[in-house]
Amino acid sequence: MMKRKVGFIEAMTILVILLVILGISVIKFGLSPEVPVLFTVCLLVFWAKFRGASWQDIQDGIKEGIGVAIIPIFIFILIGSLIGLWIKAGIIPSIMVLGFKIINAQFFVPSVFIVCAIVGIAIGSGFTTISTIGIALFGIGISMNLNPPLLAGAIISGAVFGDKMSPLSDSTNLSSAVAESELFAHIKNMMWSTVPAFLMSLILFWFLGSSGKMDITKIQHTSQILQSNFVISWWAVLPIILMIFCAWRKIPAIPTLFLNITLTVVMIFVQSPHESLQSLTNLIMNGFVAKTSDSSVNALLTRGGISSMMGTVALIISTLSLGGLLMKFDVINSSMEPLVAKLRTPGRLITVTILSGIFINLFVGEQYLSVILPGRAFKPAFDKIKLSPLALSRVLEDGGSVINYLIPWGVAGSFAASTLGVPVLAFLPFAFFSLFSPVFSILSGITRIGLKWAQDKTK
Repeated sequence: MMKRKVGFIEAMTILVILLVILGISVIKFGLSPEVPVLFTVCLLVFWAKFRGASWQDIQDGIKEGIGVAIIPIFIFILIGSLIGLWIKAGIIPSIMVLGFKIINAQFFVPSVFIVCAIVGIAIGSGFTTISTIGIALFGIGISMNLNPPLLAGAIISGAVFGDKMSPLSDSTNLSSAVAESELFAHIKNMMWSTVPAFLMSLILFWFLGSSGKMDITKIQHTSQILQSNFVISWWAVLPIILMIFCAWRKIPAIPTLFLNITLTVVMIFVQSPHESLQSLTNLIMNGFVAKTSDSSVNALLTRGGISSMMGTVALIISTLSLGGLLMKFDVINSSMEPLVAKLRTPGRLITVTILSGIFINLFVGEQYLSVILPGRAFKPAFDKIKLSPLALSRVLEDGGSVINYLIPWGVAGSFAASTLGVPVLAFLPFAFFSLFSPVFSILSGITRIGLKWAQDKTK
């Protein structure tokens, strides 16, 4: 390890330099975040070596950082496989055709937000909501000539709300566990910030999405193309029902996805008994390639496959390597320590805790760490001024996991961007729920409305 502890000024200097490099590279020059992140890892590696760390310590920091994401990485690989299979089996096309029959152009965008929120609560996964129902709704919206970033913002906002309010969600359970609060009391308490954020988002989606005009000719043409090239049937709902059943039975994500992949493969073989093992393997690996007579349908439904997730996986590994090094050499902790000692009022404490979650999302890019690190750092301060663990767990969600979707190099942000084909910086202004959640949480801390104190631990 290093001979001398990293001080506050040195830690802040390092973080500012890294943030400037990432911000200028991605925002100003529009570069893909993978290379700038690798460059910052390179700088941090040689800084650590210059400060006396051994190569083994540096490698351990990288391994520790990546270790927290092994399960999410595997889940992303399975989701990539599932997307291609769902298109091939006609599941996503069937949802689109059904949607064409029941949609109302004037209320489509707010409806997307509400539907994704409901599905997210049912299955407890924002990623799965975006990559399944989200893709189908996105396709319908594109056929209506609606703004892609606005559609992506509505899908992501609904998925994040559902993920946040579901007792089946990993991030919700994690926030509750880190703060040592009871899970359902935590979900109930989140309503003080979540309900206002939901309502404000719904109003904005209603206002911005109420001018959509349905091109009946284009809708009919797209529907005919889908029905001519895919099996459109009622049994397309079976994998969705299976997913909801697994969520209800609290079956973890990995076996749920394996069961869904298996069912979808069976559906494909029932529809196409002569489907070869080679073509199915290629579908799982490289995704589905649409070859219809309509180029817009081809662009929309050429998706999925393990290979489609490799860019996201590479970014996750690079970003978590950076985060692992920052934690290994106490750069994050050293930058937080002086703040913790000076936080004596609920408003200041909650504001700084939320900002620290945003701060860690910017530097580490991983939503779990944006919950774990502030939770560990600020829990003594919450206890000291006698705030309930419920106050801390709500703040960890509002400033941690929901913000990760707004970070171009974040795990959730890069996943959503690659899945929907809309850059993070394009949909960011329309991801209203993620933008409003920390605002209402801070307002709750300042006004003390809905703020739980220690005696309210389980209420």
